[in-house]
Amino acid sequence: MDPKLTERVKLTQNKLRKRTISAILQEFDQKMMKLERSKREEKYAKMSETPFSFFRGSAYLFYFDVSREWFPYHTPGNRPTWIQGDLHFENFGAFRNERGTLVYDVNDFDEGYLGSYLYDLLRMSVSAILVARSKGLSHNSQIQTVESYLQAYSKQMRRFVKAKDDPGTYSVDIEQAEGLIKKLLKKLQKRKEQHFLEKVTALVQEHRQFATNEEIVSPTEEERHALLEAWPEYLSTVAASGEEQLRHFQVKDVAVKHGSGTASIGLDRFYVLIEAGEGEQGEDDIVLEAKEVRVPIPAYYMPYDENFWSMFEHQGKRVTMTQKAMHHEADPYLGWFSIGERQFYVRERSPYKKRLKLEAIETTGDLLAITATMGRLTAKLHARADADVAQGILAYHSEVEIVKAMGDDEEAFCTFIAQWAMAYADSVEQDYGLFVEWLVGRKKPSVT
Repeated sequence: MDPKLTERVKLTQNKLRKRTISAILQEFDQKMMKLERSKREEKYAKMSETPFSFFRGSAYLFYFDVSREWFPYHTPGNRPTWIQGDLHFENFGAFRNERGTLVYDVNDFDEGYLGSYLYDLLRMSVSAILVARSKGLSHNSQIQTVESYLQAYSKQMRRFVKAKDDPGTYSVDIEQAEGLIKKLLKKLQKRKEQHFLEKVTALVQEHRQFATNEEIVSPTEEERHALLEAWPEYLSTVAASGEEQLRHFQVKDVAVKHGSGTASIGLDRFYVLIEAGEGEQGEDDIVLEAKEVRVPIPAYYMPYDENFWSMFEHQGKRVTMTQKAMHHEADPYLGWFSIGERQFYVRERSPYKKRLKLEAIETTGDLLAITATMGRLTAKLHARADADVAQGILAYHSEVEIVKAMGDDEEAFCTFIAQWAMAYADSVEQDYGLFVEWLVGRKKPSVT
């Protein structure tokens, strides 16, 4: 083909794709999220760091693409799974559950919704490949990385169906963990109960309050008043009543939290210090996190479910119930409230919360062990969030429907998704380049 014609074809392809990226960014971030320009610039700066950062911050582009593709392993439309909705490598982490046990699990449920289980697997598979590429791993090692995840998912899901494991009690603690995850949990064992409390608060005339810095700032009087006015609504969602319980949830101080995540930029987030006990110098105080949440991204691409929306019209309730459905132990502080038209959910800010740093991953073996654990945990999420759970809304067992959809040929299932994920990771890297070009173009002064 004529080199000039070849170049024109490439330019046209890139131009059309860049228009798609631009249109989706503007539709979601500007029109729907109503992010101020400064917030959009902050978000896009984070997204421009690496292809993985771009992937993390553009879930709407991912769903735009995959919801238009045909896949052979979807569950039937009338048998959806309660999915996490934004499953990627950095949404797993270590924390202490409500029984006091250190575990490794998923720690973000903001995008929880009903849809095919496959969307969680596809998004997670692509993220695993992007992480593998960031570590400079070979093509074969990248394939191994995602197949390790998928095989572990498939095998664990089949164990749930055969009742060899119970999704209601399945967990990855220090005993079950291996490799870097085990090392992470052991390190957290040495952390003091007051670690996070001492990190974000200070004693002022024997009264504990938040210590302000670049990320934690004092609220305006309007913000403080709005949160305190909404607090009784939160207390009703955690069934807090009576003098002792109300004293436990007494608000001692409030702060505004900045600088978290990529997709969350533009959403308000508060830290709330509550009394919790009567220890000296507030050493048993607890920090709660109240985070603004909106309609989940998958909802714009998945079939509308009237039953789901009638139960979870409040987005804070949706996130709260998603976490309760997917975790083996429910945070007793989970609840929700509204400030005007904005909706929030509340959870405890665990003093033991810690993510596995990508820099700690040094070998292919490290990564394979990690993705295998993530695969088993993903199976647990999907298998738990059905009729087995008191809060569930599905009248069937998700694990049964998923195993039917995967079929008997596990190797074919894993190979298909792994090969697709490799191809889509290539597209993400190309989109990342187009996104950076688009970002630069937006900053250039217009010629008059």
